[in-house]
This record gives sequence, structure tokens and C-alpha cells, in this order.
Amino acid sequence: MLVRTLAEVEDTDADIKSENWRSKRIILAKEGVGFSVHETTLYAGTESFFWYANHIEAVFITQGEGTIEDLATGEIHELAPGTLYLLNDHDKHKVRPRTEIKCVCVFNPPVTGREVHDENGVYPLITEDA
Repeated sequence: MLVRTLAEVEDTDADIKSENWRSKRIILAKEGVGFSVHETTLYAGTESFFWYANHIEAVFITQGEGTIEDLATGEIHELAPGTLYLLNDHDKHKVRPRTEIKCVCVFNPPVTGREVHDENGVYPLITEDA
């Protein structure tokens, strides 16, 4: 059994910070469970473009409000506590938080913690050596 707190992740290599967001990677590929789990904070008034071409991501909003735009269709969805969105088709999207948003994100395949978004908003597929 693994038990880990956010405090144990904060300010480590698993705590990734950018201008628009902060992602605390709680469970990573090295745990060998087939997914990763992150607590992500999206900062109010920002706009972030993402495209997980190599991953499926589920996001559950626990705090804050904003919108997510499906860039293939132009459809805009409201985000609020209790909302989950699933990027099950590697959807290109933009997230626009009106207030600070906190969410729990699950990635498959799991991220290693070393990924950086490229110019297309894509995480490369990095795997852990067994």
C-alpha cells in the first residue's frame, strides 16, 4: 500500500510549476500501476492550450470555475466543482479559469514527471525503465 500526501510532493521534482499552472504529481509511472495522478492548480485569468496526443486524461474539478473549449468543434463547456472532463480522443483544448481552479488529473499511460509541453501543447511519451 502506498500513502502519500501533497505536502510530501511539494517543492520536489514531482512539483511542476509554469506561468499558468502548477501540477503536483502524486502517483507517477515509477509506481508501476498504469496511470498517474496529479493535483493541478490553474491560475485565474490565464489561458492554457493542451493536446495530449500520447495520453488520455481525466480531470475532476474540486475548486474554482472557468471553461474548457474543444478546439475541434468550438464547443465551450463550463467548469465548476464536481465537473469531470475526459479527453478520450486526444482532444486539443483550451482551459480558461475565471477563478483559481484546483483539479485532480489522471493520465494513462502514466507520466514520469519529466515531461514538458512542447510547442504543440503535447507531452512526449516517456516511459520508465523496468
